[in-house]
Amino acid sequence: MTRSARHLPSAGLLTLLVPVLLLSACAASSPTTTTTPTSASAWSSSYVAPAATQIAPLTGTTVPAGSLAQPSLAAKIDNHIAARPQVGIDQTDLVFEELVEGGITRYVAVWQTDIPDQLGPVRSIRPMDPDIIAPFGGIVAFSGGQQRFVDLMNATGQISAIFDYDTTGLFVRSTDKSAPHNVMLDAAEFVSRNETVAPPEQQYAYAATAAGASAAQDGTPTSALNVRFSNSSARSWTWDAEAAAYLRAQDGTPDLAANGVHVKATNVVVLQVNITDDFSIPKTELIASGEASISTGGKTVAARWSKDSQTAPIRLLDGNGVTIRLAPGNTWFQFVPNDGGSVDLVP
Repeated sequence: MTRSARHLPSAGLLTLLVPVLLLSACAASSPTTTTTPTSASAWSSSYVAPAATQIAPLTGTTVPAGSLAQPSLAAKIDNHIAARPQVGIDQTDLVFEELVEGGITRYVAVWQTDIPDQLGPVRSIRPMDPDIIAPFGGIVAFSGGQQRFVDLMNATGQISAIFDYDTTGLFVRSTDKSAPHNVMLDAAEFVSRNETVAPPEQQYAYAATAAGASAAQDGTPTSALNVRFSNSSARSWTWDAEAAAYLRAQDGTPDLAANGVHVKATNVVVLQVNITDDFSIPKTELIASGEASISTGGKTVAARWSKDSQTAPIRLLDGNGVTIRLAPGNTWFQFVPNDGGSVDLVP
């Protein structure tokens, strides 16, 4: 066999090569088609951005952004036995309970997160009330009072609705209670007439969750608090894990709002205060400082309180000087007299 013959493909090999070459030629001559995704299918997504939120300034709760543009509404609420049960007291953001004449108490109650249609009974102003209300910068309702106390309240710059001088129709006397324990305020209407008044600034520090609150983190177990303002005014708060709040009782009886809801508090803040005599009117001295306790989540932490000026909020610091963090939710302040009052924490 010659050298050239050895390099020639055999007949069988030619038979195999021909179809392969034909296929290759067809592949080369046929255009290749591809599918290009449309811009819609390439960029579509099921992700939905979460709605913007904000922190409610008087409760520390998370709410939709812009939902709390209204001012705070403070009102002086009667707590005489003839005034109970009160209307709207279960919807408050903050309540400050104070000693008044005769050993009984009254409230300065503050609403902003949830404004009731009506609230009351509304009673007269007292000398410490401007110091309580001034930091909120909103609107206030009361039935009247000594002119010197009315003047002090007006001097804070709050917009006041005063029953004794009212010509706006915001007040009405209820028929289910007797005077003077039956003055009711059209709260929602009062707020709507003053919707351009700025909302309050945040007053206290709040943890992101109840478990992160200072008392829950560092406090000692407290199943109940027994608080006495005088020999004739005893209060108690009992921890209820299911409600995640302290349930309130007055003089041994469960404290119910007019709608039958048990009054409760996420945070119970007890301030031990000095009481002075203002021409036979007890005055809680708040531009001052003293001992305090904060109960949240079934636990209590010891603290110090201070208030530097009328417009300054109450500051709460633990034993290391660190700001107390409340749990998100409503708060009741108890101004318990150093002289004649008492606080008993039940493990």
